[in-house]
Amino acid sequence: MLEVDHLRKQYGDIKALDDLSMVAAPGRVVGFLGPNGAGKTTTMRSIFGLVHLDDGGVRWDGTPVDEDSRLRFGYMPEERGLYPRMKVRDQLTYFAELHGLSAHDAGRSTDEWLERLGIADRESSRLEDLSHGNQQRAQLAAALVHNPDLLVLDEPFAGLDPIGVEALGDVVRSEAERGKSVVFSSNQLDLVEDLCDDVVVIDRGKAVLSGALDELQNESPHRFFQVKFAEPHQDLDKLTSTVNIDLMWRRDGEARFRTLRDRDPVELFTALREIGSVEMFRFEPPTLSDLFMEAVGR
Repeated sequence: MLEVDHLRKQYGDIKALDDLSMVAAPGRVVGFLGPNGAGKTTTMRSIFGLVHLDDGGVRWDGTPVDEDSRLRFGYMPEERGLYPRMKVRDQLTYFAELHGLSAHDAGRSTDEWLERLGIADRESSRLEDLSHGNQQRAQLAAALVHNPDLLVLDEPFAGLDPIGVEALGDVVRSEAERGKSVVFSSNQLDLVEDLCDDVVVIDRGKAVLSGALDELQNESPHRFFQVKFAEPHQDLDKLTSTVNIDLMWRRDGEARFRTLRDRDPVELFTALREIGSVEMFRFEPPTLSDLFMEAVGR
């Protein structure tokens, strides 16, 4: 289990990490989220000893992380971390051997991941000659080729087409099912919601929301409902003031509202029907995007 314990890091007047703590348990996928500049990448880099912390520490299975334990970690940085002019297969086997695999095992594992990620036909290509999506696949293979116990992925879905997103998502989920701890960041909250078991949202270096996603959704004091009217233009101002709900957004006859958890959806549906013909009505707990926006307060 990964434990990030009360991390502090300051650059001049900027607090990059401000008493940040989080946990990534075996078999769980943690969605590590926050606005740009919140401290996500600094946290991930600190796990691998790439940031000198002012205070706090990182533990693996209860022991402070050292060079030996980091050999059991896999890291996919947001920026390219591979050699652009080196052939794909050669550098994957090289990284596998750096993590302690024999030449034979490194080659076998490389071939398995190249095949699984759909780039076996590009094994002799230089990284710089691959498309952006295939470079992402190669970068992921480098993080996985040594069979790590912890997988840390920084914006892994950036620039991928839907096929690539599905393939990478399958890998993330299957690695967790094998008992690995997985932490990944992404601004694509719908993807995070589909994949993650737990969520940690940070803002200005602090954790502002954390826990199991389903529990956070169920325990939220708010519920959200979405409606689509047959006619695109409805007077919603009177509705929001009358039944005490918050309008989140509206467009083309569709609108989304926030209300309290104990509100009766039948009552709301009845009020909506009084202002127009309702084609669709959905009452539900907050989505991950709803939780995120409430947590960061903007």
